[in-house]
Amino acid sequence: MAAAALPAAPAKNGWIKSAALPTATLLLVVLMTVPIPTALLDIFFVMNIAISLAVLMVALNAQKPLDFSAFPTVLLFATLFRLGLNVASTRVVLGHGHEGESAAGHVIEAFGTFLIGGDYVVGLFVFAILVIINMIVVTKGAGRVSEVSARFTLDALPGKQMAIDADLNAGLITPDEAKARRIEVSTEADFYGSMDGSSKFVKGDAIAGLLILAANIIGGLILGPVSHGLTIGDAAHTYVLLAIGDALVAQIPSLMLSIAAAAIVTRVASSQDLAGQIGTQFGSARTWTPVAGILGLMGVLPGMPHLVILPAAAVAGFTAWKLRQNARRPVVVEEAAPAEPVDPSRIGWDEVGEGMQINLDIGYGLVPLVDERRGAPLMGRITGVRRQLSKDLGFVLPQVRVRDDINLAPYTYRILVNGVIVGEDQVSPDEMLALDTGQGFGALRGKTAQDPTFGLPATWIAPGDADEATGMGYLVVDPGTVMATHLNHQLGSHASELLGADEVQALLDGLKERSPQLVASLSPQPLPLTTLTQVLKGLLAENIPLKEFRRIAAAVAVAAQRSADAEEIIELIRPELGGLIIQKLCGVREPLRVMTLEGGLEGLLGQAVRSDPSRRHAIEPDLGRRIVDALTQAAQPLVNEAKPFALVVQPAIRLAIRKLVRTCLPDVPVMSFFEVPEEKAVEVVAVIGAPQALAA
Repeated sequence: MAAAALPAAPAKNGWIKSAALPTATLLLVVLMTVPIPTALLDIFFVMNIAISLAVLMVALNAQKPLDFSAFPTVLLFATLFRLGLNVASTRVVLGHGHEGESAAGHVIEAFGTFLIGGDYVVGLFVFAILVIINMIVVTKGAGRVSEVSARFTLDALPGKQMAIDADLNAGLITPDEAKARRIEVSTEADFYGSMDGSSKFVKGDAIAGLLILAANIIGGLILGPVSHGLTIGDAAHTYVLLAIGDALVAQIPSLMLSIAAAAIVTRVASSQDLAGQIGTQFGSARTWTPVAGILGLMGVLPGMPHLVILPAAAVAGFTAWKLRQNARRPVVVEEAAPAEPVDPSRIGWDEVGEGMQINLDIGYGLVPLVDERRGAPLMGRITGVRRQLSKDLGFVLPQVRVRDDINLAPYTYRILVNGVIVGEDQVSPDEMLALDTGQGFGALRGKTAQDPTFGLPATWIAPGDADEATGMGYLVVDPGTVMATHLNHQLGSHASELLGADEVQALLDGLKERSPQLVASLSPQPLPLTTLTQVLKGLLAENIPLKEFRRIAAAVAVAAQRSADAEEIIELIRPELGGLIIQKLCGVREPLRVMTLEGGLEGLLGQAVRSDPSRRHAIEPDLGRRIVDALTQAAQPLVNEAKPFALVVQPAIRLAIRKLVRTCLPDVPVMSFFEVPEEKAVEVVAVIGAPQALAA
């Protein structure tokens, strides 16, 4: 029974919290209409002072105005509460004031006797000074600041919205961050608009305090002689003293709320609270040294109060000395723990927009894979793909837009790069894909399929059969991983199409901070940004990443002195980048597996290239077909065993051979002899034969 009753506790607490504010509002009405005992009135006066102090402390400790966004509403209810107490205390003062100074409660008596010494004339002047400070200085200044802040905030609202949209389109922020910023900007405008009106509450409260004081004094002077037989002097002493005590007990909390309002509207957003911000800006020896000097000079002048000024000069001098000593101490910087990587591409359905370079269209049957209510497993994998590919390629990949397309079959997805379909397949969202990597044995129960990325034979199986399939040597993956792997492969294959002038400029800007002279020698002279972009796109097209951009830029800067053609620059810098190419093909101590062409065939191809300066149709089609067939046949065993290799040819024919074989072996690098480091061991795995052998 006890266990069953536990879940009801949060609902009960929620009901109490939701009923607290309506109950407090009804209590205000009761204070204004129903007589209350003096003991309860004392409790409410103390509560009023405590609320004002709490509001003041929250305002002073806020780091930015929006940290206390509920302040306008809190100010309204605090003002109403105080006015309700004024009405209740006025009823007590006028009804029981003839009974003595304690007739209206001990709080009013204390403010009327202790704070002003029991002299109501002094009390009148003290109250007048407090009203002047509150109304003319604090409230009027805070109201003016609120008005100006509200106007400037509303005027700046369109510009801030446009800045957020610009950052979002540039990829500097994610859609979730953009949404949060829009909410913050809207809340800021609403806050300052509310503060502009709330400042009138404080001003009206001060005026009400004056009128209530006058009503208490006039009413006491009339009721004392007429109703209770007091003399004018006794009535003035008793009623005026109680009226001033009542006014002071309300005016002091009102002054604290005015200070809180002024502190909020004059606050500048900072990472510190108000005390920390002021302390930081005043914590300089340059500030206190002149203060100490001037006070010391004043203290030695004849006729000055030396015993007051000289100690103040000593305190200022000690403060300056202490701050100077603290500034000279070595600052120990603790090594910060590595921050969690910020998700740069979390995409919500409400933030989907047009004009994205990378699109992933899905049928309605695959929507659960991106449903946030189910954890959106595919979105997390896409984020991981973008992050890892960006690290591998050396530039930030654009965001991937995911959307459902009713024109697609339910379980079909389609990958588009710059509007072109580069991949399409089907997955089963409620099943697992078991891949036969060559080590599987036995037959699986399920629907046969083919892996969309590598073309491996596969089977869609029930999730409950995953352990059995793993035990049989199959690689089992979920549908989100299948799609993410396919996306990863296609984005890597089309990385050159995702690199533009903006990305290249970002690379140059980043390099400029470390090597400004290198960037100055590269772009815009002698190489314009468009040509440099073509060079880098050409490197990406041949699977050469841009991670070592400084090395690439240095090689391009030297090659640009010899040629301005992008293809020629690529051929000139490739020998400098040979190490970057072969590190993906073999380990440091492993030999580089290579295929070569027979000498006679290379000589024939060299003549063909020299006879065609345009390099468009260098190789005769029938000969090219036979070369491709021979390369494919020789490479098949290595492809089956997943052993990477390179095709190494003469420099003069490298580009022509690359264009020839990229359709059949797109992932195989075609290198010239000069690109292989001299110290690297080489293992020749195949030699493509002479023209006569190819013809045979």
